[in-house]
Formats: sequence, structure tokens, C-alpha cells
Amino acid sequence: MKHISKAICRMRTGIAATLLALACILPLAPARQAMAEPSKKTGVLLVNHGSRSETWRNALLQLEKKVSGDVLKSGAIKGIKTAFMEYNEPSIATRLKEFDNEGYTDIVIVPLFLTVSPHSFEDIPTIIGQKEDPSSVEHQKIERIECYTPKAKTCITPLLDFTDVLQKNVLRRAQALSKDAGKEGLVLIGYGDETYDKEWGQLFDKVAEYVKKNTGISEHSYGWCGHIAHYNPEETTKAINKVLANKESAIVIPVLVAHDENFQIKIIGKGIENVERNRERVMYKPDAILPDPNIESWVTSVALAHARQTLAKGAQ
Repeated sequence: MKHISKAICRMRTGIAATLLALACILPLAPARQAMAEPSKKTGVLLVNHGSRSETWRNALLQLEKKVSGDVLKSGAIKGIKTAFMEYNEPSIATRLKEFDNEGYTDIVIVPLFLTVSPHSFEDIPTIIGQKEDPSSVEHQKIERIECYTPKAKTCITPLLDFTDVLQKNVLRRAQALSKDAGKEGLVLIGYGDETYDKEWGQLFDKVAEYVKKNTGISEHSYGWCGHIAHYNPEETTKAINKVLANKESAIVIPVLVAHDENFQIKIIGKGIENVERNRERVMYKPDAILPDPNIESWVTSVALAHARQTLAKGAQ
């Protein structure tokens, strides 16, 4: 009996010691896990090309103000900033450094570009350290664009052509100018891109077909006003005259993200002036894609979708 009693005592002592050890260990486990896996802090960076035009820059800054409330209210995103890729501060590098200094762990980059270009495929990934493209690196050096690889993880969202936002935008603007669709032709003027000329042409054809389907306009053309066209107004004139060969009048829509006096007024405007009887035959408003509530909704939805993906990955 004595041996049994001693065995029971030893058993009780062992169980007590085990429970005491567990009591000491378990409360510390969550704290240690929290230290090993810091909570996510996700920010959004709206990236645009940049411009010497203050009007252009203000349109992009206004976009940030308009979407901030909806982007931040869910709690998935803690901050939103705007960066200019070229010409202006705050640059992409400047903003990424700010995010790092503010303790962000993840950054969702939303490029406000129409479609594929070296900017979206090479330049931005190179600037943020996701890619090392030799030609892009050289371009950044020539243009004195700082590259910076942030401590935070970065992801880049799809471009504007990923949805039908652009089609709806151009349709709305064309309908506002249209007087008699059966007698009109549609002319789209964009910046253009040498490397991805085919893709830009396909996008503009797609947009034009959408407008034609919803208005009764039966003919369209497009032209470029940027570097690919050497900023020559004559390219706009040619695109307009192409539809005027078969139509009584032309609706000219600048497919540019924001208003820049050099493009909407000097280049496209001059191209229109060179068209015979342009006051009678050409309908034009020197506006831009922005502002647009649909663009604001797109920015909000794409930013939140990627931020939630980031949070979901962190929870796994």
C-alpha cells in the first residue's frame, strides 16, 4: 500500500508540474507569434506619367482625394498616395520611401495608364525593383528618375483597358457632342506608343466599335499626338480628314488621361484648325478621360481587391 501511495503522489506531482509548465508556456505563445508575424499594413500608390502641365497634375491629385474615403473606410487599406513617374515630385521613389518610413508592409500600385507600354511593362517594375530591364535602367538614368526597392512588398494592378471603363467614358463624351449620328464619323486621338503600336490600335478600334454600336455612328479613325507622331498636329488633321471623306462631320475625342494644354489645345487644336471648314464640320471639346465617376469606382475596386488578397495571404 505504501508503494502505491508513493506512486500516486509522484503521479500527482508530475501532473501538477506539467500543468504549471503549460500555464507558463501557453500565454506566451500568441505574443511570440505576433512578434514573428507582424500585422499587415497595406497602402495604395496611384502612379501616373507626370506632366509639366499643372492642370494635368491637379486632375490626378483630385482623383486621389475623390477615392480616398471609399478606399480607406473598409480598413483593409491604411493609406493612399499619388506619385508622378516623370517630370514631377512626389516621384515613385519618394512615395515608396514614405511608405517604408511609416511602417507599411505591403503596397498596392495602381498605374493610371490606358494600356500596355514600356512605362507599364518595363519602367515602373524597374523603378520599384521588381525587374531589371537594361534599356529601362538606362532610360531612368537619362531622365534622372530614381529607382528604389522598398522594404514593403509591392504588387501592380491591371491597367485601365482591363475593363470597359474606357469604352463607357468615350461613349459618354461622344454622345454629348453628337447631333446627327448617321452623318458623323468618330475620331479618337491618343498619345500612342511605338513599341506597342499594334496593341494601341486594337484598343482604339475596340473603343470605337463600342461607341458605334451604341450611337449609330458608322465610321471611325484614330491618330496619335505623342512621341510616335513627333507631336505633329498634322497627324490629327489626317485622322479627321479620313472620316470627312465619307461623312459630313467629325466628332473628335482626346483619349488622354487628363487635360494638358500642350496636347488638347496646341497639338489637337492646331490639327483641327488645319481642317477645311472646321467650325462647321468638326465637333470637339478639349476635355480628357478624367474626371469620371466610373474611373473612381474602378480605382477603388481594384485597390481593395488586391489589398484583400494581400491580407488573405498574410492570414494563411
